Amino acid sequence: MRITSENTKPVVGGWKPYAAGARAVDADSPWYASLDKPPWQPPPWAFGAVWTPLYVSLAWAGGRGLARARGSRRTALAASLGTDLVLNAAWNHLFFRRRSPWAGVVGTALLDVANVEFLRRTSAVDRAAGRALLPYTAWCLFATALNLSLARRNPSSGR
Repeated sequence: MRITSENTKPVVGGWKPYAAGARAVDADSPWYASLDKPPWQPPPWAFGAVWTPLYVSLAWAGGRGLARARGSRRTALAASLGTDLVLNAAWNHLFFRRRSPWAGVVGTALLDVANVEFLRRTSAVDRAAGRALLPYTAWCLFATALNLSLARRNPSSGR
């Protein structure tokens, strides 16, 4: 696939929710530091190391899928990608800004549903793009398990 301004415009514009979401993260806050975390939680540096290539794969798969889809399939795929981007960014606000692990659980569960839908739509248009979304989808499921563990271990935090 040749990269052009036409087939990257929808994806580049889609990064705005990520920027908004990133501003909500405050992993150094006293509130977050006080949470009882599970022993299987990755170290802090791992999140940036994992999310960066996952976002790149999401952009690549989204751009490739949108470039290959036509008509109503393209419209539905763009809506699915947009929903995914917004829900991904919203989690940061639900969890960190609201200081609510339980609100984060709701947000990440909705994101998981959106991920499956986006994966399904993308795979229908381009199998390689769909396969590129598998690590992102898997990591988000892991994040849901982690978020649920945090909510259960900290029942009075942010209810």
